[in-house]
Amino acid sequence: MRTTFHLKTLAVAIAALSVASVTNAAGLDRSGQDITAFLQDGTYAEAVYTYIDADVSGYDSANNNPNENDYERGGKTGDIAESYDFFRYGVKADINDTFSVGVLYDEPFGAAAEYTGDSNFVSKGDLNSSIQQLTNNQFNGATLGPTIDALRDQAAAEPNAEIRAGIIEQITKLSTVGAIAQAEAGSAGENTNVEVRSQSLTGILGMKFGANKNFQIYGGPVAQRIESETKLRGLAYGPATGYTSNSNPDMDYGYIAGIAYSKPEIALKAALTYRSEIDHDIKISETYPLVGIRAAAEGATPEQAAAQANRVSNYEITTPKSVNFDFQTGINPTTLATAKVRWVPWSDFVITPPLYNQVSVDSELYGDDGLNLVEYKDDQWQVELGLAKRVAPALAISGTVGWDSGAGDPTTSLGPIDGYYSVGLGAKYNVTENWAVSAGGKYLWFGDAKGQLPTGKIVGDFQDNEGYVAGLKLSYQAK
Repeated sequence: MRTTFHLKTLAVAIAALSVASVTNAAGLDRSGQDITAFLQDGTYAEAVYTYIDADVSGYDSANNNPNENDYERGGKTGDIAESYDFFRYGVKADINDTFSVGVLYDEPFGAAAEYTGDSNFVSKGDLNSSIQQLTNNQFNGATLGPTIDALRDQAAAEPNAEIRAGIIEQITKLSTVGAIAQAEAGSAGENTNVEVRSQSLTGILGMKFGANKNFQIYGGPVAQRIESETKLRGLAYGPATGYTSNSNPDMDYGYIAGIAYSKPEIALKAALTYRSEIDHDIKISETYPLVGIRAAAEGATPEQAAAQANRVSNYEITTPKSVNFDFQTGINPTTLATAKVRWVPWSDFVITPPLYNQVSVDSELYGDDGLNLVEYKDDQWQVELGLAKRVAPALAISGTVGWDSGAGDPTTSLGPIDGYYSVGLGAKYNVTENWAVSAGGKYLWFGDAKGQLPTGKIVGDFQDNEGYVAGLKLSYQAK
């Protein structure tokens, strides 16, 4: 007679950790867009809380000259990763032995980082010191202006067009230095920080088929909301220092589709899930101080300069598609093995605010397409393996090991890590026949990364960083 594995307790214990498995991973990935609540047997509901505390610190670059890209180790940045938390909810029910329905809520994408202290990612507001740093001590507040005036006189008197063009290029570079110093002074005491929040609601209809109803196809609509705020401060950002953007909340729609296979006799479940990319048409307000300072220098009135430095417009962000593979199987009647694999093409993802991009296009240094504010080099691969053991009729424990590839190094200075390795422990206790409480935690070793501006300039080096994640879940299940 074939042995049947009764592993309901173990399966729920593993799910308690899944929400924490990709936080601070590649790109903006946070929740991992887990759908295991829908794959549970019978009627099922869960509420999950996850808390993240990461330590991401490094060194800024002592080279603040916007015309030089060489990295020189500077001062310590301090911890830039802010603590972060989010919720996940899921409800699933069987209509009959063929059809099932479910609703899932999660917060799939996010970021929370802030530079504080005395690094070059914080505005100091010292004009003289700023000019010295931006010119490698060739000029200061007293000599920059007269030098620019003398070069203008020289250019006006120069009959050779090629030489005159070289002088004008010098004037442009030194004028940019003055504008950067003014922009930095205009936000004195302010910190670089970024915050991205998203919410997602997924409706799923599943249909089982096959002789023993072992196969299931499922799919449904996804509603996603996203908003963000970005502040770039300090000499590290060169011409972009003082830049601020606020992207209003936007709701748009995509879909989910997948196929699953189960073999209850050995507690085997396997599911392959695809989530579509979602296009967001977002209203954004931007402030770019350098634009206003240049306009004023060219004779614009204060009102005209302010109008050029501030813009409200619409732009598009496309959150990435993804593929998740979830697998579990019984090893013996009290032990369960699990595996999770996730792929997200972060190399296709960009954030391109209109005013920020237009300034780079106008500079004629970055081609017709200009610069993106955020972009990534590589796609994300994330793998997690786990074992769970029932140690008492109402108690199960679990352990996991994980790896995340990251999205490339160098990467954005607003999230300077390159993937991670992780270990995790969890436990689940059946309070009653239907109700259970699960808790879990993970420790993460982040991959070293260099922080890079969209221009290609390396502005930070971040090594030997780590973090932890804690999750708590309340679940209900009835077959």
